[in-house]
Amino acid sequence: MASNTPFTLKWGIMATGWIAETFTQDLLTNPATTRDVHDVRHEVVAAASSSSKQRAEEFLVKTKAPSSAKAYGSYHELVADPEIDIIYVATPHSHHFQNAMLALEAGKNVLCEKALTVTAAQARKLVDMAKKRNVFFMEAVWTRYQPISIKVRDLIQSGVIGPVYRVVADLSFGNDKPDGTVSFADTHRMVNPDLAGGALLDLGIYSLTWVFQTMYHLQKEKEKPKVVAAVQKYHTGADEATSIIVQWPQHKSQGIALTSLRLATGVDSENTGGPAIRIQGSGGEIHVTGPAYRPLQYKVIRGDAGGKIETVDFSIPRDPERDWGHGMFWEADECARCIRDGKKESESLPWEESLVIMEVMEEALKQGGVTYPDMITTDVFDAQSPLNTGKR
Repeated sequence: MASNTPFTLKWGIMATGWIAETFTQDLLTNPATTRDVHDVRHEVVAAASSSSKQRAEEFLVKTKAPSSAKAYGSYHELVADPEIDIIYVATPHSHHFQNAMLALEAGKNVLCEKALTVTAAQARKLVDMAKKRNVFFMEAVWTRYQPISIKVRDLIQSGVIGPVYRVVADLSFGNDKPDGTVSFADTHRMVNPDLAGGALLDLGIYSLTWVFQTMYHLQKEKEKPKVVAAVQKYHTGADEATSIIVQWPQHKSQGIALTSLRLATGVDSENTGGPAIRIQGSGGEIHVTGPAYRPLQYKVIRGDAGGKIETVDFSIPRDPERDWGHGMFWEADECARCIRDGKKESESLPWEESLVIMEVMEEALKQGGVTYPDMITTDVFDAQSPLNTGKR
């Protein structure tokens, strides 16, 4: 007989920046009253900052975590905590390989922010360690678990627009300045090579997410894509704009993933310029309104509908008591269900698919001549790396 008591997943939060704050506040919402989820729940056990315990304490206060939550001044202490079931790695993606490996080596389940790593070799090493330790491991591409993504994938599989042969997806920010620079300081993570900065790894992965979840993910027999890329480098050496064409010849399909730091996907906040994602089948199209990371509307345009357009809107539920809801809780629920059921990877984003996407991004950056420092591209784990200790 199934238990009526929800499964509780106990979290440790690695890093204390904006994305960690957002995710943690989503964890702390009430699943039942926020999103009608009754089978799983979440508990924040601890948070860690590599700079100081005080920063972790301030983080827990800011996110209104329970008074029982512990603050650590090192990542090593966090991964050693026996009460923690899973570590959420919320550091810059330059740090992901070392940080996630630290947690996996300690035998912890891991949810690691996107982009999963800087190189495909690093990603493969993490997957190998997850297998070795027999733990759950997932890339935190939250968009995949949003109801709109699930619905769009279902629509494609239903055949409502026929076989999908082309997808065009864009996520770009308008940060162009008259002096030829963009509105990020050279030290900012968006353009700093030391932090694996650039449009592709931060924004373009969402464009690729839509290309892959609507095409590759739904292929019955997986086909590795061919990759052609055009990269515009910024003066820091990071990419400021990247356009990628991925081709699956056996499936007669192509995807175009676009990203830029100079012009926004939408010309205004009303999405007047059209959809951020255009999914084209032989019998119609699905248009997904941006932004690509958290879209709230899609339109179905069928070739036989006589010009009729079906528009479906979504919303992000909020916890009335906390007055909060961002949409990251769905990926957390996925982690809880997988771990409860003994699964080591998510069917919605299997390890193999994360690896293929990393290979595509790596190839695109290679074609564009974008390189990153050895410290963040090495696939040799070092528990005492500055990326793990915060010490230079």
